[in-house]
Amino acid sequence: MYEIPMSVAMNAKIIGSGEQTLVLSHGYGGSQNVWDDILPVLSKSYRVLLFDWSFSGAIEQPQQVFDALKHSSYTAFADDLISLADEMDLKGAVFIGHSMAGMIGCIASVKRPDIFSHLVLIGSSPRYLNEEDYEGGFNGDEVENILFNIESNFETWATNFASLVVGANNPISVEKFSKNLKRMRPEIALSVARIVFLSDLRDVLENVEVPCTIIQCSNDIVVPMSVAKYMQSKIKGKALVEIIETDGHFPQLTAHEMLINVLDRVLISTTQES
Repeated sequence: MYEIPMSVAMNAKIIGSGEQTLVLSHGYGGSQNVWDDILPVLSKSYRVLLFDWSFSGAIEQPQQVFDALKHSSYTAFADDLISLADEMDLKGAVFIGHSMAGMIGCIASVKRPDIFSHLVLIGSSPRYLNEEDYEGGFNGDEVENILFNIESNFETWATNFASLVVGANNPISVEKFSKNLKRMRPEIALSVARIVFLSDLRDVLENVEVPCTIIQCSNDIVVPMSVAKYMQSKIKGKALVEIIETDGHFPQLTAHEMLINVLDRVLISTTQES
């Protein structure tokens, strides 16, 4: 599919060692550096795979790996994830996916349940738009406004969006995410934002049989608490919800010690199960 190996195209690298492999997967606007605060702890006991999605600003030559026609759905990114996993010879890994990456991991687990033994879904959502019987967090006008601002004034939008979703009380973390976000090419940022905010992946959940842990921040402006409960009720396999008492959509940036505590419990339990 690509002229260069997937691992090279996606800046993949493995840190640490251990019997269990963890896959850390960033979301929209991010890069693998969003995991910097928890990586040193995880890599002491686990083999940790990091990578950048093709839409990330960390990809130096995105034209080599991001194709707007091909990458027009979550499924395309799931196929990239599967290709990377096969190249890295992953079997039974624990997938830790933030935001949109959580749903990409869900799709990949349905297509290839052998790759992942457990899914950790941090601030993930199958649908951001509100429906009559579903609270996704955004109405249609809000989403259209987001897309308009990305297209018309990306730099200003990125600055405001970073402060909103990370939390203005965490200026260092806001700055880190803002820099990541602004590294995206505006046309790619718009293309992927359309996928994120307009997709409806609720039907995917009933096919997810791999055990899941859903990690939800108590005050997340992007994903309301109701989404975590909804996902738990719809996922076919065993699904537990863990609440982190913090504001914002990025606990790996703003509440990394609390996130580590939750991950410790999850990873110990998955080791015991296996």
